[in-house]
Amino acid sequence: MVPLLEIKNLEIGFQTELGTTTAVHDISFQVKRGELLAIVGESGSGKSVTAMSILQLLAAKTARYPRGEIFFSEDGQTAVNLLTLPPAKIRAIRGNKIAMIFQEPMTSLNPVFTCGDQVMESIITHKKLSKKEAASATIELFGQVKLPNPSEIFKRYPHQLSGGQKQRVMIALAMSCKPSLLICDEPTTALDVTVQKTILSLIKELQQTNDMGVIFITHDLGLVSEIADRVLVMYKGQIVEQASVKELFACPVHPYTRALIACLPALHPKGTRLPVVSDFLTPERSQAKPEPFISNPSTEVLLQAKNLSVWYPREKSWLGKATNYTRAVDEVSIDIFQGETLGLVGESGCGKTTLGRCLLRLIEPTAGEIFYKGQDLTKRSAAELRELRKDIQIVFQDPYSSLNPSLTIEQALTEPLAVHGLYTTRKSRRDRAAELLEKVDLSTEFLNRYPHEFSGGQRQRIVIARALTVNPSFVVCDESVSALDVSVQAQVLNMLTDLKREFGFTILFISHDLSVVHFISDRIAVMKQGKIVETGSAEQVFNRPTSAYTQQLLSSIPVVKL
Repeated sequence: MVPLLEIKNLEIGFQTELGTTTAVHDISFQVKRGELLAIVGESGSGKSVTAMSILQLLAAKTARYPRGEIFFSEDGQTAVNLLTLPPAKIRAIRGNKIAMIFQEPMTSLNPVFTCGDQVMESIITHKKLSKKEAASATIELFGQVKLPNPSEIFKRYPHQLSGGQKQRVMIALAMSCKPSLLICDEPTTALDVTVQKTILSLIKELQQTNDMGVIFITHDLGLVSEIADRVLVMYKGQIVEQASVKELFACPVHPYTRALIACLPALHPKGTRLPVVSDFLTPERSQAKPEPFISNPSTEVLLQAKNLSVWYPREKSWLGKATNYTRAVDEVSIDIFQGETLGLVGESGCGKTTLGRCLLRLIEPTAGEIFYKGQDLTKRSAAELRELRKDIQIVFQDPYSSLNPSLTIEQALTEPLAVHGLYTTRKSRRDRAAELLEKVDLSTEFLNRYPHEFSGGQRQRIVIARALTVNPSFVVCDESVSALDVSVQAQVLNMLTDLKREFGFTILFISHDLSVVHFISDRIAVMKQGKIVETGSAEQVFNRPTSAYTQQLLSSIPVVKL
């Protein structure tokens, strides 16, 4: 029987001004019907490029395929080479027979159409249903992916949803035509663990019901160990290891695979330095282990919120007056101490990001007070806040939308320095930008590149570097490692620990990954439906939670089965 998908000796390159850069080197693998193949590897290893080549989604002007074939067989008898199909036939397959869930939902959804319209378009195009039938099917799909109030989400635009909710819309869109092959490129990156568990169960259910093949690209080895049948490990554009999930975790062969497993924060005590890939790939690595970093936060409050609320109008009267509200943040009071890392966790849509942005006055509070170093931020003017910006910074959840696509990385990193009058010459600002790039493990050669030339994980590291250029005292990290593979995540967590050890700044660390939050945080606050339901030391919340909701979150964490 012919495999559902077979890639043979595929090589992918990109034409640049300096010639052709090879991104994928001579890879071969198969996906059978009813099989879930996980692809893991660090950002820039070629995972997403390989996936996008299947549906011919790489830019036609620059993408090159010097050799190789991609065969797709829906009936198990005959196969077509997707690389040779004309555009019209690829369009008939794309979204219908083969669907894809992308890594960054905000840039994948059209901001000028409602979420419902975007899913309906796919259903009408491929299934030839009426608008009424397509609308009904869309609302049903939204319910299947556990979106709250599906009928209401149907009418909303992407910017009106949380990151996790946007990702679920993308999943509904991909599943709308019941494809034979589903390609999932980091589909649960923006989701909290409870919704992630629901989505994975749904994908597995659809896979078994429809005998669907799944390619699951992820950096979460816990997920891989729970859901995959086979695992393919990529490194620098090559496949370095393929094995069944049991074989891979029981006896990883390649040093890079062993490195990925060793990088997991859950396997290491708090305060220790996480191992990184170079430790395993460089034989002459130092065996010396630095002393554990024991954080010692001050008892002095750096930032305090009192009865903070952010409400958004949900319904309006015919006169335009709000009659009902969504309480994104509902009378939250919280203290953040000088020098501590406070972890903030909760389901997508619970208000974590809104709270983080409101604390920095990026979102105006409906009610309440915000004190930073004893001064009420709610009473400061726009000019006073601009002066304060160099002291308080944020790393946004979606790195692509937070970088200006028309600016080079050098311009993006040096702009804050110029605005705040730091480093008076262009050379000194460029040197500072180069220094920060190296701290987040990126080459200084990248300074002249643009955001679209980087992988999702690389863009996230650039955004972290930009936040640190002005030496802030307080940093809000909003899902700052969610898009990173475990090896790069380990580097960034080590980097944050090193910088905190050196400069003593304070972090509000927002994440849905409780293992990461436990590893890096001094205290943890748990948020549900706009309210803080539990606060305590990291050890107490993680090991002895008092709230039933926290217990539910912890029980949903995928665990690597070694």
